[in-house]
Amino acid sequence: MTSSTRLSATSADTRPRIPGPATPYQGDIARYWDGEARPVNLRLGDVDGLYHHHYGIGDVDHAALGEADDSEHEKKLIAELHRLESAQTEVLLDHLGDIGRDDTLVDAGCGRGGSMVMAHQRFGCKVEGVTLSAKQADFANRRAQELRIPDHVRARVCNMLDMPFGTGQVAGSWNNESSMYVDLHDLFAEHSRILEVGGRYVTITGCWNPRYGQPSKWVSQINAHFECNIHSRREYLRAMADNRLVPQAVVDLTPATLPYWELRATSSLVTGIEEAFIESYKDGSFQYVLIAADRV
Repeated sequence: MTSSTRLSATSADTRPRIPGPATPYQGDIARYWDGEARPVNLRLGDVDGLYHHHYGIGDVDHAALGEADDSEHEKKLIAELHRLESAQTEVLLDHLGDIGRDDTLVDAGCGRGGSMVMAHQRFGCKVEGVTLSAKQADFANRRAQELRIPDHVRARVCNMLDMPFGTGQVAGSWNNESSMYVDLHDLFAEHSRILEVGGRYVTITGCWNPRYGQPSKWVSQINAHFECNIHSRREYLRAMADNRLVPQAVVDLTPATLPYWELRATSSLVTGIEEAFIESYKDGSFQYVLIAADRV
C-alpha cells in the first residue's frame, strides 16, 4: 500500500459527519476555510508536522536566520516563523493551569490541529477540536492518525456555539484567534456550559482598542481580509463577566507579536495583510491579547 493510499483510507475512516451551517454566514466561513491553502500555513507546518492557524510571539533569533544572501535563508526564516507560532501555543497552554491525563480539553476553532497535538503532548489528556471546515477537520484527524493518537486527539465539524459536549464535562477550553467569527456572549455562554466549575478558559485574540475610539482603517482591512468581525477588548471582558467567567490574567501580547509580523513581511509567504497588522499594532488601534478566566 502506498503512502497516498494509506492517507485516503485513513481519511475515509475519520471524516466527520458534516452538519449544515446554522446561518448563511457560517456557510460563508466554512467555504472560506475549506478553500484556504495559504503557503504561510502549510509550509510552516511542514517544518515539524504541527500545522497552526495563528500568529507568533517572542524575540526573533537572528543568529538562527544567518545572512540574507545565504541560500538557506528562506528555509531558516520559515523555520523561525514556525518556532514563534509554536511558542504562542506554549503560552496559551501555560495558562490552562493544572490539567490531568484523565481530563478533556476543547479547542474551539481548531484549524488543522497543531495546538491540539501540542496540548496532548504536554498533558497526555484527550483533546477535542471543533471547526466549521470539513477540510480542516479531516486534515487534523489524518494527522492524529499519522501520529498514532486518534484516541486522544479528534476534530469534528460543528458550531462552536453549540458544541457536542455535556454540561460541566470539560476541564479547559480555548479559542486561539477564532472568537472574531461569533457573538461573544453566545460563545462564552457555551464555554461556561461545557466547563466544569473551576475549569479554565483561555483566549488569544486580536481586538480593537477602545481607547482608539473606533476600529481603525487597518482593523477594517483585517476584517475584510479574513471575513471576520474583530471585537473590542472591552467586549471580551463584559461578555465573560455576563457568563460566569472570571479573568485571572489579562496579558497584552502586542509587543511580543510585532517581531513576528515584521519578520513575516520580509518572507516569500506574504499574503498582503502584513502592513495592516504592523501599522495597527504600532498606532495602538489594534491589540493582541491573552485572557485566562475561571468558570465560577
